[in-house]
Amino acid sequence: QVQLVESGGGLVQTGGSLRLSCAASGRTFSRLGMGWFRQAPGKEREFVAAISWGGGTTYYADSVKGRFTISRDNAENTEYLQMNSLNPEDTAVYYCAATTTYIGGSAPNEYDYWGQGTQVTVSS
Repeated sequence: QVQLVESGGGLVQTGGSLRLSCAASGRTFSRLGMGWFRQAPGKEREFVAAISWGGGTTYYADSVKGRFTISRDNAENTEYLQMNSLNPEDTAVYYCAATTTYIGGSAPNEYDYWGQGTQVTVSS
């Protein structure tokens, strides 16, 4: 089993920045493909970003490309999502996800483990 705990959410103004963290335990972190998803009220959970075991491969949803950066520190068993130039459309609960494959895809069912989520609210 893998336990994932997100932190770093909060309220920020349009144009601001936040950094989310996801602390993992229960399995060798460096052998987990990691990802971030988000879910706004009344909407389906959507893919944000993914990163491979060693961090050398990343990819992003078009809606966040150039504004968000996914990274990981395998020594600290932690994944990050740096979010810049935030706008109200980014308001959602953000979830950390893990897969035992090299890198996860953009579909939620490709991930095996999930965190409890952290709220990000961007005010206009």
